[in-house]
Amino acid sequence: MALSDLHTIFFNAHILFSVILGLWSVSMAIRRESISGNFWGAVATITLLGAAVTLIGIIMTAQGLRPERLTLYYLYMAWLVIIMPGLFTILRGRDDRDAAIAFGILCFFNAITSFSMLQRGIVSPWLPGT
Repeated sequence: MALSDLHTIFFNAHILFSVILGLWSVSMAIRRESISGNFWGAVATITLLGAAVTLIGIIMTAQGLRPERLTLYYLYMAWLVIIMPGLFTILRGRDDRDAAIAFGILCFFNAITSFSMLQRGIVSPWLPGT
């Protein structure tokens, strides 16, 4: 399997995971439940998934492959890797309804942003650089 295929699979998984995590967060907020340890594990997982996508992108860049907008790609990927732990830090580890709403909004925003990256050709195709 080519690295570009693996990148695409992981990137699509990141989008789907963002949507699922957003739905989970919203359901916790609607039921007025506190955020569980399972959710925090999922936040760590989505962060690691974003880091894996970025690492594959770095490897492909080192091999001489480039998407059309390389700088924009890395800016977006830095956002996707940093923002979930960043929100956790900003909220100081709160696990109430408001925190669940904040995580839900952020998850849906990340999914829309990632989907937008696909639509605008920021994540693919990876072609030999000039």
